[in-house]
Amino acid sequence: MGDGVSPCVTQMPPGTTAMTIPSERLDQIANRFAEIEARMASGQLEGEEFVAASRDYAELEPVAKLALELKAAREEVAGLEDMLSDPEMRGMAEEELEALNARIPELEQQLAVAMLPRDSADAKPAMLEIRAGTGGDEAALFAGDLYRMYERFAGENGWKVEPVSMSASEVGGFKEIVANVTGTGVFAKLKFESGVHRVQRVPETESGGRIHTSAATVAVLPEPDEVDVQIDPTELKIDTYRASGAGGQHVNTTDSAIRITHLPTGLVVTCQDGRSQHKNKEKALQVLRARLYEQQRDAAQGAEAEARKAMVGSGDRSERIRTYNFPQGRVTDHRIGLTLHKLPEIIAGPGLRELIDALIAEDEAKRLAALNE
Repeated sequence: MGDGVSPCVTQMPPGTTAMTIPSERLDQIANRFAEIEARMASGQLEGEEFVAASRDYAELEPVAKLALELKAAREEVAGLEDMLSDPEMRGMAEEELEALNARIPELEQQLAVAMLPRDSADAKPAMLEIRAGTGGDEAALFAGDLYRMYERFAGENGWKVEPVSMSASEVGGFKEIVANVTGTGVFAKLKFESGVHRVQRVPETESGGRIHTSAATVAVLPEPDEVDVQIDPTELKIDTYRASGAGGQHVNTTDSAIRITHLPTGLVVTCQDGRSQHKNKEKALQVLRARLYEQQRDAAQGAEAEARKAMVGSGDRSERIRTYNFPQGRVTDHRIGLTLHKLPEIIAGPGLRELIDALIAEDEAKRLAALNE
């Protein structure tokens, strides 16, 4: 959408200074929305034109509503100020002015956030990759805990999680698991989860009661449409082999597992989850497309990516972002210095929302501050 506005309306952290949005900008938003509304009501749009207009309408509608509400509030203030000279109306006018003067900065703040440029990938589904890091068996168990946390959080949001590839650990959990997460606003909510997640707890096998520290890495990649990333079949090296389970034993007797190497970039993707070679190839290409898309995004964003890194971390999988301390029942996100003593609720899934909302709010606050500089 050409206006560069976002439908996201989020409360900003306390102390954030709202932008003062000129009346001309409010009129511009209202006029643009009215124009789209009139075009859609005209009955002259068909096919792709109608789809594009519908998308623009849906994106601009919450922004336009805020703009109109703010404009009406400002006009009401002007009217109430005129009433202050009337002794009989003064008391009522002062009371209503106090409420409006408190409401207007909130509306300006919400509208400023809604007008922030959107990440074009926010509405896309995501590829979730979790890998056990340092810590051996305990790291694999933790990777399993993280996967179930995201799976339950997805359920809370009405999303669908479909495993693409997994390598189970002999003691439970996963050495690696890749899953596709689909639904509304998946990448927008999960994109700040990328990085190293550290756990501190006493393993069940630890008889001395010592706390062990282990880690797992999480990567959340926006999943592109086929038109976003074109893959030339001649640039792929495809190998088949027999799928194996925990401990290396073969789980079937056919060469159904797939390894795809993208020759120009050296990216390698494997998939051995299904018994069908064709389905494993489809899933491997799905993962490859997501990784290539992320490379393209990183290259295109440049300075924007550096700015995002300064906000809530780069999302780089080598960066420690969060610690889950089981003995103390707390979770700390190191990027924003937030500690919540709600570990059971967070690891269960629903409690993750508070952390994610805080990360999104911090990102929006920093981007607003950058616009004000």
